[in-house]
Parts: sequence; structure tokens; C-alpha cells
Amino acid sequence: MNNKAKRMSAAGLLIAIGIVYGDIGTSPLYVMKSIVEGNGGIGNVNRDFIIGSISLVLWTVTLLTTLQTVIIALKATNHGEGGIFALYTLVRKRAKWLVLPALIGGAAILADGTLTPAVTVTTAIEGLKGLNFGGNVPVSTQNMVIAITVVILLVLFSIQKMGTSIIGKAFGPIMFLWFTFLGVMGVMNMAGDWSILQAINPIYAIRLLVSPYNKAGLFILGSIFLATTGAEALYSDVGHVGKSNIIGSWPFVFVCLSLNYFGQGVWILNNPTYRPADGGVLNPFFEMIPANIRLFAIILATIAAVIASQALITGSFTLVAEASGLKFLPRMNINYPSNEKGQIYIPSINKGICVATIAIVLYFQTSAHMEAAYGLSITISMLMTTILLYEWLVMKKVNTVWNWIFLIFFGVLDIMFMISSLTKFTHGGYVSLFIAGAIGFVMYVWYYGNKVRDKREARNAYVRLDEYTDMLTNLSHDENYPTYATNLVYMANVKYNKFIKREILYSILDKRPKRAKAYWFVTVNVTNEPFTAEYAVNTYGTKNVINIQLYLGFKKQTSVNVYIRQIVHDLIADGTIKAQPQEYTTTPGRDVGDFAFVIVQDVISPQTQLVGYEKWLVEARVRLQNLSSNPASWFGLEYADTIIERIPLILGRPNPSYIKRIKPKDYSNAKTK
Repeated sequence: MNNKAKRMSAAGLLIAIGIVYGDIGTSPLYVMKSIVEGNGGIGNVNRDFIIGSISLVLWTVTLLTTLQTVIIALKATNHGEGGIFALYTLVRKRAKWLVLPALIGGAAILADGTLTPAVTVTTAIEGLKGLNFGGNVPVSTQNMVIAITVVILLVLFSIQKMGTSIIGKAFGPIMFLWFTFLGVMGVMNMAGDWSILQAINPIYAIRLLVSPYNKAGLFILGSIFLATTGAEALYSDVGHVGKSNIIGSWPFVFVCLSLNYFGQGVWILNNPTYRPADGGVLNPFFEMIPANIRLFAIILATIAAVIASQALITGSFTLVAEASGLKFLPRMNINYPSNEKGQIYIPSINKGICVATIAIVLYFQTSAHMEAAYGLSITISMLMTTILLYEWLVMKKVNTVWNWIFLIFFGVLDIMFMISSLTKFTHGGYVSLFIAGAIGFVMYVWYYGNKVRDKREARNAYVRLDEYTDMLTNLSHDENYPTYATNLVYMANVKYNKFIKREILYSILDKRPKRAKAYWFVTVNVTNEPFTAEYAVNTYGTKNVINIQLYLGFKKQTSVNVYIRQIVHDLIADGTIKAQPQEYTTTPGRDVGDFAFVIVQDVISPQTQLVGYEKWLVEARVRLQNLSSNPASWFGLEYADTIIERIPLILGRPNPSYIKRIKPKDYSNAKTK
């Protein structure tokens, strides 16, 4: 979607509904079920409890989603991109410690990306369990539910490479139908008791927290919070659809959700002795739907659950791409299925989330068990987002009083929800914290490992390339050394058109001199436009030392191999470099020689003088680097003659080591046996 399409329009609103509201839009599937079950079942609730619960749900969504996210957070975007990492980018210069809430919050959101598909799809499919079709019950056991869920998830993850633009166009009309269905079902049930609208008054929410009918007390907020999960995904996905389309579509979504919660409340109050036929857990959402359209409702709910998963998956792609740019995560292969930079696909992350999600389904088996793990990580991320938003408001010079009101009000709310959700820890919450902890550990090692490296690396890590041109030219003509390649290409980051890492020249000159007719130092600069293809050349007055600055659009960045060959032709044609005629070739008149592409990676040298924590951190960072994707694939060099060369990284100031020379021992008088 281009920038023009991101302006508010009917098509933009529809695509926004299809992409960003899946998570929060499927909350009615399990929120009231969790609230009622947490209070001991439908036989242990009364009118005050139900009205108070719905009031808590409505005001939680109003405060955390409408006010904090849609009204405030969507203003804090970085070049149109949202999410906690984009927010951190805006405020990181204010204080170094702000990296910690960014790391913690980002890890928690990515962990939620594995839980949302599991809980939403399983809940929807459980609606089929025990349903009678013409005397037959196709889905009679929980194992069948799990099998269907796994198949649906596999299909979902397999279509991610199509991109969110195509998916959004397909999902938009379906999600519009879903929200309309939620509202209609809600109104149909509300007709039995319009007094349920009393829940709009927040006094009922406050009363419930101290009511004796509320057996969970303050900890009921752990279930209430499930109604607003998806707010972070909404913020993260703003780059996919544009903030104006989110702001324009949210009122419709909010009204439909509210009507459905009202309808479920009325059904519960009108059926105080109801028990599920299969003896399972009561789900008011499915029970309030007339039997003759329940199958349609289950199918629609399943599709909505798939779309809920989609919102988290696309949000995860965006977060990971931003994390890589901030050096929170190793660089990964990123595909751009459309011409819009905000719409991306990361194969390795897609596979990772797929495996984790299916593992969660197999481990927990039922949606009721999954709900115990769900939401805890998001309460943590929302608290971290609140901290960063406060810093953003201060940076924007908003009145200090309002800044503190924002921090205290939303900070207290987030802490209350987090404490309530912690009661789920032993019932499954530990899974979400484990996943978030694992992701956070990787981010911490990569980020702080880079920090230690940069701090401890020798001051002369960079040298001036133009000071080595004579040496490189002499090596190019020195027949005492065999020709390593006609064109030796280093994928290097040449700063300010002249500074290059010493390790690059170490690879050419010190390891074993690499003779070549031409030395190429290529820097890839990725632009915000999809199809940019430009280059600048600096030869420093030579014929064989060439600094190439490539300016490639984000859809062109993996075409380095193709462009370098064209550039060589161009430079030979205009006399910038000498022709490279080939005696042995299948192409008559070929004037371009062979290529060898070199990518330099670090390995820790035994001479590194780091000890303890710093040494462990840098070593762990290097291991992660070696486990990440093949660097050749970043530039489209998988099928070129590419060498991944490892250069020893010496950190700290090594102590000089000497060995003393002695005379050979005299064994002339020794007797042999």
C-alpha cells in the first residue's frame, strides 16, 4: 500500500479492519468464558457480578486501547512505523537506560505472537466439539480439536509469504462481516434485558472489585485484561495500513465488541442454571447464538481467529525488522512481498513462531489452559510502552502536570493488571514468561555484546582506504603472488567515502596477500523506495581500487551480484578501469573477468584480554552471529563465488608475551638403553 492509499478511504478502512483488529476482535470468544469460569461457573454469578464485569471490560478497552493506544500512542510514530521499537527510536537519546524497557517490552510482544494463534484458533474450533450434524458428531473429542487446529495453523503460516496487502484485501470483508455479526448477535440478546446498558457506568466496575460476589477480588483483572490484548499489535501494525485508517475504523470495531459483551451478559443472566451438553467448559459466546446458525458462527469465528493470528504475525515481522536495525537482534533475511516497505515477510521468524505456536497447542491441549498463559507477557509490554510514551510526551514538551498524570494513571493501571495476571503463573503463565525471557536473553546478548565490543575494540579499528591505494596497486601488479581473482569484491561498510575497518585490509594484505586485478569495496545503502537502483564510484585516482556506494530500494537490496557485473561493464566502457579480456571463455569478446566475493566475520582471538562477564557476553554474541542466516543471502550472493572469511577479533589491550631463548640441552653423555 503506497502513502496515498494510507490516507483514510473506504478501501483503507477495510484493509485496516482486515489486518490490525484480529486479536482484539476475537476477545469475545473467551473473555466472558474466562471471567465466569474464574468465579466458579455460571451458578456462582449474579446480576451485580455480570454488570460489573462488563463495565470493567468496557472501561479497560476504553482506557488502554482507545485512549492510550489510538488517541496517544498512534501519534508517536517513526516515519509512519509504530510499535515499541519505533517508539524507543524516538526517545533513545533522552537516556541510555531506556533501552531496557524497549528490550523487555519487545520480547514480551514477540512472545505473545506465539500465544495468540494458539488460544484463538483452539477456542474457535472447540465450538465444533459435540455439535450434532444430522445425527452425527464429527468433532467428538479434544484430540480432534487439536488436530484441526494444527492443520489450520500450518496453512496460516504457509501463506505469510503472500504479504499483508493481498491478505488484507481478502480478510477485510470477512472481518467486517465478523464485527457486524458480533454486533447483531449482541443486540439480539440485549433485547431480552436492555438494562444491561447500566454497565456503561464505571461505578459498577469499581464496586465489583470490592464486592463479596467477586471471589477473585482484584485478581479478576487478569481475565478482564484479555479484552484488550491486541492493542500492541494495533500499534505495531500502523505502518501496514496508516494511522488515519486505524483511527477511522476503531469506533465501528469498539461498538461491535461492546454490543457483543452486553449480549453475552444478558444470556448469562437469563440462563443461570445452564450446563453444556458435553460436560465441558461453558462458552457464553457460542451458547447465545441460535442453534440454526451456530455452524456458520463457528466457521466465521475460526476465520476470525486465523486473522487474529495474522495481526500478531505481521506485527512480529515489523518488530523483528526494527530490532535488527537497532542491533537488538542479528540481521535476518527480509522479503518484501509488495512495493510497500512496511509490509514484510521474514522466513526464519515465520518458521519459529509456527513451531512455537503448534508446540503450545500440543502442550496445553485446551483453550482454558492456554488462557492461563495468555495476557501475562502483554501486561509487561504495556507497562514498558507507558514508560517510553511518558518520555516521548516529555520530549514533545507537553505540560509537565499532564505528563505525570499520564505516567501515574496508566502506570498504576498496567501494574494492577500485571499483578493480577501473575496469579496465572503456575497455571501456565510461566510458559509466556519463559518464551519472553528466551527472546529477551538473545536481544540482551546481541545488544550489549556489541556495546562491549565497540567499547573494547582498538581505537584504530578503522583506517583510511585512500592511504592504502598504493600498496593495493603494487600488490595487483606483483607477479610473485598468484592471482586470487580478477575482481576481488569485499562487502564492506565504507564510512564517509574513505574509512574502512582494518580487518578488511588485514584480510587482503596480512593473512595471505590476495592479488587481484581490481579490488572492489561495496557498501549497500537501502533506501525507503522500493525500486531505487543507483551507484556512486570513487577510485581515488587509481585504476584498480574502487569504492562503490550502492543505493538500492528495499526490494532491490539482494541483487548485488547482478549490479556489480553491470557496474564493471560501465567502468570499463568509460575508461575508469582497464578491460579484463578473457582468453578462456564461452562468451566471445568477454571483457569482464571472474569475481570472488568476500564477507568478513569476527571470531574471538585468544589474545583478547576480556575476563568474566564481558568475555562471556562477547563470546555469546559471536556464537549468535555464527548461528544466524548466511550473510551471502543478504546480498543475493548464494550462487556467486563467495568466501565467508573469519578474522580474529582482539579486544582489550593484550599483554605482551615473551618466551626466553636458551641453549640446547647437552645430551652427549647420555647413555642409551
